[in-house]
Amino acid sequence: MTPPPKRGAPRIKALFFDVDGVLTDGRVYVDDEGREFKVFDTKDGHGVKMAIAAGLRVAWISGRRSKATEQRARELGVTECHQGVADKGKLFDVLRRRWDVAARETAALGDDEPDIPMLTAAGFSACPCDAASAARKAAHVVLKSAGGRGAAREFVEHILRYNKLVEKAASSARARAIAFK
Repeated sequence: MTPPPKRGAPRIKALFFDVDGVLTDGRVYVDDEGREFKVFDTKDGHGVKMAIAAGLRVAWISGRRSKATEQRARELGVTECHQGVADKGKLFDVLRRRWDVAARETAALGDDEPDIPMLTAAGFSACPCDAASAARKAAHVVLKSAGGRGAAREFVEHILRYNKLVEKAASSARARAIAFK
């Protein structure tokens, strides 16, 4: 699934995730008292931790507000958790500029129409296999995994493999340049 990077391809430095339908299966559970809860996959959570440990910037951008999302982000070490966001493309641009990251050095994972501005602005974008049709058309890659069932982990692993290939290609190019001096 990870194609070799093109010559001069940039390393991905920042990841942007939608929450509902990406980090969860998109369903919202509400009990008789009006309390909401969500189910997050622990493998996806570990993938997010892997991305942070690899030095990638990570942002969660959700159109909804949820205490469960806030708590899960905190547990995983995600410091950029934005909720109630109406314009995800605008926030995507604000964050990447603050981080001094070019759009081509970003990757986004979303599953529905509100995510399309992020998906089209990112250098690389993906969606879960159960994403809405419009998101599937906007993304570069449709993942094998469903939202809340491994899609985030698959996405992170793809980016980590890609970055290693970029670094390997850059190292090889430097070695060839030195050899021809």
